[in-house]
Amino acid sequence: MSRAERTVRVKPRETAGVAGSETVSVVIPCYNYGRFLGEAVGSALSQRSADVRVIVVDDRSTDDSLAVATAIADRDPRVTVIANERNSGMVETFNRGLRAAAGDFLVRLDADDLLTPGALERALAVFRAYPSVGLVYGHPLHFEGTRLPEPRTAATAWTVWPGRRWLADRCASGVNVITSPEVVMRMSTVREAGPQMPLKHTPDMEMWLRLAAFADVAYIQGADQAWHREHAASMSATEVDDVVDLVERGEAFEVLFSGPVGRLPEAEELHAAALTALAREALMRAAREYDRGRGNSPAAAEFIRLAGQFIPDTARVSGWRRLQRRIRRGSRFPQRSLQSLGARLARRTASELKWRRWRREGVF
Repeated sequence: MSRAERTVRVKPRETAGVAGSETVSVVIPCYNYGRFLGEAVGSALSQRSADVRVIVVDDRSTDDSLAVATAIADRDPRVTVIANERNSGMVETFNRGLRAAAGDFLVRLDADDLLTPGALERALAVFRAYPSVGLVYGHPLHFEGTRLPEPRTAATAWTVWPGRRWLADRCASGVNVITSPEVVMRMSTVREAGPQMPLKHTPDMEMWLRLAAFADVAYIQGADQAWHREHAASMSATEVDDVVDLVERGEAFEVLFSGPVGRLPEAEELHAAALTALAREALMRAAREYDRGRGNSPAAAEFIRLAGQFIPDTARVSGWRRLQRRIRRGSRFPQRSLQSLGARLARRTASELKWRRWRREGVF
């Protein structure tokens, strides 16, 4: 099949397909999320555009997750339950579900997240129109509590990138633009690219980047494709801070380029761009520690160390000179001048614009 030669943005269109003729496997890894599991499974089974098959993989939960999953499967033959004999972690739990999955398309759905109405129908329309696309994503609605925010359900545009162009842009920024539940994957692309890698916090990110090396990537604009639940018990809330996030993204790129993506002709250039982006962010975060009067904090020292780990010649990375000026001023004197106030306001404005673009276009 021919791959996209350039990025295109088109209006959504009807694509030929018989409702229910395509199979979507939804793999739901679950560990102690019995209280959320019914909603997650229900959001998948309620999708009407495909033959949906749900595979719940319980990772030796200590709550009632397995009982909840078994009860659902007893009521609906479209649901299969796999029970790990030992707690195996999120990557192996998902990969076990992946090995059992079949059909045309794949969704990885955490047990505390949900698909929005029509999410699969919107994604399958893109896949039918563009056979070279292996990954489709859209905007996720982040929420807290029990009330689901009202989703947008009408797509206004599709953006299709050549996969390696999308990959290059992600390397240049060093940032993951996908939460997780908003993704639908073409199963043939997943089989070619391989399963998730054993990373602690960034296996999804590494997998999205790897898939982009094998197929094109598309974004559904104007619609919300999933609900992502924010709560105090989530792994991101309990285990990830700014330092851990940088470390784990660095590991994701190391794993990415140690695999088949490392054989691309442009791999060395892409890897260097990713490490430079991470070093630049580390220096920026270190400078902000000084701006806030925390130059002596362990976090400031760790950010500086990480920058040197990513790029040994840190002096050539953007942000190095600003950090040196802040270090010379000392950690006891946070910036309080009108000039610094203007700089902070500019950063805040840039951040808001970045997040608005992400919501609209799927990239920063």
